[in-house]
Amino acid sequence: MDLLAGTAPTPIPSRTTVVLETIKHGILTGQLKPGQALVEAELAAQFGVSKTPVREALKTLAGTGLVVMSQYKGVTVRTVDAEMARQVYDVRLLLEPEALRRTVTHRAPLDAAREALSRADEAGDRAERSLANREFHRALYTPCGNPLLARMLDDVRDQAALVSAVVWQETPSWEQEAREHREILARALDGDAGGAARLLHDHIEDFVARAFPEGRDGGDGPVR
Repeated sequence: MDLLAGTAPTPIPSRTTVVLETIKHGILTGQLKPGQALVEAELAAQFGVSKTPVREALKTLAGTGLVVMSQYKGVTVRTVDAEMARQVYDVRLLLEPEALRRTVTHRAPLDAAREALSRADEAGDRAERSLANREFHRALYTPCGNPLLARMLDDVRDQAALVSAVVWQETPSWEQEAREHREILARALDGDAGGAARLLHDHIEDFVARAFPEGRDGGDGPVR
């Protein structure tokens, strides 16, 4: 599969960063599937670079949880299972509503969240919608006033986006999620910090309940 076809992040001087962002884009938009092998030599040929920037990019992606590195299987896109999803979303449940509460309390501007909602509404495909959804959530917690809290959420953001991308393929729920996003933003713009935080908590919790109900495939099987 040619990762350079179609929309890709704008190239920047660092070859490693170009490789990193393009592979990440492929994973989060579903162009690269969970379990798919990522071969250094093939990727280097596609990007027209040596193996070194590819290797460094894959190491970084392994650190964020998007790929898995194995001595025997090489590098593969991470497979999403119920346990992994619950762990990622548990972190979000603990941190993201509080971050939004602080954002609203500080009366931080939410223009970026409004713009992300508009992009999601106008998205032509699931990939664009997924990326806009990701940016909407980030726009809610980034202005919280605590850079460490924002970075902690950034650390799980890519894994959460991977979970969403996989789940949407099986259980499309973006219309419901879009309605919930509008309600969350409206409450935040009204200055209701507690109400916005509660809606966001319910939004995240309901997604997990829909996507990974107890007992589904034994509770821990891979999502296909």
